[in-house]
Amino acid sequence: MTYTNTLADPRVAQALTRMFNAAAHDADQVVEDGATTAQELADALAAIYMPISADGGKLLYNLVRATRPATVVEFGTSYGISTLYLAAAVRDNGAGRVVTTEMSKDKITAARRTFAETGLDNLITVLEGDARDTLAGLADPPEFVLLDGWKNLCLPVLRLLEPRLAPGTLVVADDVNLDSLRPYLDYVRDPANGYQSVTFPVEDGMEISCRL
Repeated sequence: MTYTNTLADPRVAQALTRMFNAAAHDADQVVEDGATTAQELADALAAIYMPISADGGKLLYNLVRATRPATVVEFGTSYGISTLYLAAAVRDNGAGRVVTTEMSKDKITAARRTFAETGLDNLITVLEGDARDTLAGLADPPEFVLLDGWKNLCLPVLRLLEPRLAPGTLVVADDVNLDSLRPYLDYVRDPANGYQSVTFPVEDGMEISCRL
């Protein structure tokens, strides 16, 4: 029997290896101070990958394979590491698409080039600009959400999408160890806000929240 696993496609595997190797040098990058807006911060960090972990990517792949969402929404493309895991799962499900958001023009250019090289570009739509603006016009309801952009914007982005989240929709946020994600975590961990939430111990932690 032949099993479908796009993560094993040499084009995808090589792209992930290349980007993870490049991300290992994030700490060597020099970032100029003075960024005040989200766009200025995105431009200042244009050379930095800030990726999910490989295990985190596999977790996302498995969750998308299991839930089979028609529309996956990602807040924070960066160079597209997490997007590849999401798109690979969508490809292997046989249906669906990934809508991802990014503010850095340089990162968008690099990510689109990688998506084309891996043959997954036809499954991915990249929205350029502030996610609070670009996702406001989303045509279809999100059925799976990954929040991995600026941590202080995760809650506003969730609240923007929230009216369209059907019961059972999974929302995943990365880096639960960061203080800037605390308002988001306090929100999804409060049962009064309509989520059942659990922390998954992979790398810096992922918060997996189910819309009730």
